[in-house]
Amino acid sequence: MAHYVDGFVIPIKKKNVKAYKKMAQIGCNTWMKHGALSYYECVTDDHSKHGMGFKKMCKLKPDETAVFAYIVFKSKAHRNQVNKKVHKEFAAMDADSAFQMPFDMKRFAMAGCKVLVNSKK
Repeated sequence: MAHYVDGFVIPIKKKNVKAYKKMAQIGCNTWMKHGALSYYECVTDDHSKHGMGFKKMCKLKPDETAVFAYIVFKSKAHRNQVNKKVHKEFAAMDADSAFQMPFDMKRFAMAGCKVLVNSKK
């Protein structure tokens, strides 16, 4: 089965990792509830000397790290269905339950990706 992945690279202040994790857990629960196959949020701790690396690509400051995140779906159509439900749920949150994004929304990158190679059948 050819899956579809939404991938993210997010520069974040190291002091905000705990708040980000709390927000990411809400995201994980919500995407999984609405049908995502899997959900990962990973904080970088090894900025490789090979290639450009996230540190250079994101122009990280000394007090920052990067989050690499991805959500797996059955297909692009499935992703669109799931995301529609997720965004509807987030839009319905009242002001008391809404959260402040613990990162600069102008600096994160996101892309939808067709899977070329997958170890799972």
